[in-house]
Amino acid sequence: MEFQPRSAQKAVLAYRGGKIGVAAVPGSGKTWTLSRLAADLIAEGYVGDDQEILVVTLVNSAVSNFASRVGSFVQEAGLLPNLGYRVRTLHGLCHDIVRERPALAGLANDFQIIDEREAEEVLRDAAEAWLRAHPQALDDYLLPDMDESKAGWIRREQLPPMVVSLATSFIKKAKDLQFTPAELRYYLDHFDMSLPLVEMGAEIYTDYQRALSYRGKVDFDDLIRLALQALQLDPEFLLRLRRRWPFILEDEAQDSSRLQESILRLLCGAEGNWVRVGDPNQAIYETFTTANPRYLHDFIEEKDVTGMNLPDSGRSTRSIIDLANQLSDWTQTSHPVTRVRGALSLPKIRAVPANDPQPNPQDAPERILLSLKRFTPQEEIEAVITSVSRWVATQAECTDVSERETCAILVPRNQRGFEIVEALKQQEIPYIELLRSTRSTRETAGALGNIIAYLADPTSTTKLATTYRVWRRQDRQNGELKAQLEWVNRQLHKCRQVEDFLWPRAGRDWLETLDLETEHPQIHTQLLEFRAQVQRWQAAANLPIDQLILTLAQDLCTEPADLAIAHKLALVVRRAANQHPEWRLPELTQELAVIARNERKFLGLSEDDTGFEPQKYRGQVVVSTVHKAKGLEWDRVYLMSVSTYDYPSALAGDSFISEKWYVRDKLNLEAEALAQLQALRDDPTLFFYDEGQPTQGARYDYAAERVRLFYVGITRAKKALVVTWNTGKRGDQHPAAPLIALETWWQEHLQSQEATSLDA
Repeated sequence: MEFQPRSAQKAVLAYRGGKIGVAAVPGSGKTWTLSRLAADLIAEGYVGDDQEILVVTLVNSAVSNFASRVGSFVQEAGLLPNLGYRVRTLHGLCHDIVRERPALAGLANDFQIIDEREAEEVLRDAAEAWLRAHPQALDDYLLPDMDESKAGWIRREQLPPMVVSLATSFIKKAKDLQFTPAELRYYLDHFDMSLPLVEMGAEIYTDYQRALSYRGKVDFDDLIRLALQALQLDPEFLLRLRRRWPFILEDEAQDSSRLQESILRLLCGAEGNWVRVGDPNQAIYETFTTANPRYLHDFIEEKDVTGMNLPDSGRSTRSIIDLANQLSDWTQTSHPVTRVRGALSLPKIRAVPANDPQPNPQDAPERILLSLKRFTPQEEIEAVITSVSRWVATQAECTDVSERETCAILVPRNQRGFEIVEALKQQEIPYIELLRSTRSTRETAGALGNIIAYLADPTSTTKLATTYRVWRRQDRQNGELKAQLEWVNRQLHKCRQVEDFLWPRAGRDWLETLDLETEHPQIHTQLLEFRAQVQRWQAAANLPIDQLILTLAQDLCTEPADLAIAHKLALVVRRAANQHPEWRLPELTQELAVIARNERKFLGLSEDDTGFEPQKYRGQVVVSTVHKAKGLEWDRVYLMSVSTYDYPSALAGDSFISEKWYVRDKLNLEAEALAQLQALRDDPTLFFYDEGQPTQGARYDYAAERVRLFYVGITRAKKALVVTWNTGKRGDQHPAAPLIALETWWQEHLQSQEATSLDA
């Protein structure tokens, strides 16, 4: 569809320099607008041949989305795609910076990024070691009236996962505050007040960093602080990057962190060009992270920043838009907890004019149900499944798949989603699950990388054996076939001359020496097929790298999803080849190895985030958490479990997931530890800590975030919306306060419309 900007979008597209902050609403087309702006700046010559528009976005799926859209717009202008712009997540940008000058960050040239799973294991080992060394250090925080047997059980079973979670948040916060373990230790040694939670965090932090250093690796949070350090240490390096990236376009700025803002401010400079676009009402990643929507709010208020809005949205019906706007109005004026009233803000969502090329769907108030009916958890599932079954039946009647609707069931937590998936299975309802991550990207990149590594070194028997293991990787799932695979692998290692196997001559056929044709004909046949396969791959080795990857993928990948990943890999590696024309297969193999390891996160690919298109699953049911649904939209949305447990309002009696039942005074120990850490950084001489206040503050912050999560859930719906709640496992939960307020308003709204209709 041709891009036809609306009036508010035109105002953003008119930008040609300076700093602007844009507050956008759901469905306002901010990705299209930023992509078009980047393409216009390139087409009009605002970047030189050695310069790029730098686009920074939040998640990996958005990287390829932005890149493809900018590339499409650039091609429309008659220019070559993939030139003149760079799209990165924050981690990807920091990876680029540190890789260019690792010495500035105190790293070796061959430093590695630790895999998330390995990092979790290292942290867990450090936390458990601390607990073994200090078995009773947290006793003062346990309920005082517990008997020793229960206290012992809590120390063994409950404290380890809690300490790991606390340490994870603590280390992330310490790195955001640019505390090194040594500096934190110095502060604690020269501070009079006892801070047991910070002492615990500091010791685990020290052990964790020591383990990373021993492995020669850094984690994701290290990359961010080290990138900032590199920019601060070398002014000439910073100036060179400023020249390389004369324009910075930042998407999802509501989820910016302090360090992200600091890095982009340095790259921009006082007189630079910076566009920040985001929706503070969709800031749903704040709890115990370093992100905060206030950074975007404060930026828009700065004197040298021009504030703009993107208020027009053609995504939803007017009734759904009215619901979202009413939630915003109620939150700002009537939320029962005053501290939470700032959770949502302007601008309101505005339906597009009737002549808009992407109009709102036809209004259908009857397709909205805000249910206050009291359900048990199981009854809620049954009610939703019954409704979904009817919807699926109506969709099946539509013979034209393109005319079927899309549908999603959105849950607050993965566990609730698993229960829904099980119910859908029992009813044989077609579904797609967006709850768990897969390893497709890492495995596909690894497989391709191993084969290309062999093609770059075709005389290596070790790499040939690895290629065979990749080619027969499905055999690992079967015990007998796995043993056979290992045997062949060992034999290939013993092959002294690779050409005697791959290109045999009279008297020089290694395969014949194994004498398999009679005793093991199946293995013999497989090796003949493998020989022919490798011969074809060697013939393709002179192709451009992207074509080589796609050629290999056709032989290796059977699933459409893996083929799609291979296409993305080909594009990423091709870009690397364009940027480094001197690279040959060995260097390009290393680039694939980077993706196969956890560094794939920095190149727009991730094992749990390769992009999702609801339109591909018309007539089926998508099950997702509300968090994973952000940025997506469906014709019909079920929003489940909108109760005081999953959407608390910080009222008396509300329960909070982070407050453990065995901790005294309902303290949130993560909040208490992070508040102490922040106070140390602010000014140790003015340190003030009032136990319990951070816990209460965390309740307000969490309640505000859950209001925004409810807002996000509502605005995923285009035509139909069903909202339900349940009483929880113990039967003591109630409908969330925002749901009660919206349902009351909605009934009054319908009655008012009906009365107006009768008067007419």
